[in-house]
Amino acid sequence: MASRNQIEHNLEIDHDGRKPPTGDLSNERHYSIQEVAVLWNLSEKTVRRLFENEPGVIEIGNGEARFRRAYVTRRIPESVAQRVHRRLRRSA
Repeated sequence: MASRNQIEHNLEIDHDGRKPPTGDLSNERHYSIQEVAVLWNLSEKTVRRLFENEPGVIEIGNGEARFRRAYVTRRIPESVAQRVHRRLRRSA
């Protein structure tokens, strides 16, 4: 797993000319719920709620299981994390 400093550095770079946007989310760095929680100093539960229905978040798994708990793995592209962070900054 990347260190906190590496994660912070990657999320600080905005698409304002310093790092050109690719338009292709597959080439971006993808963060786990845990990585974003550590970086933003939030609980994993809060981060899950923030990104639950966010467009662009990759969900692996189907969330449906008949007799046992269903597991869904989420990966958050860097541009989606930046978009949510900007939205939260404006609303604060």
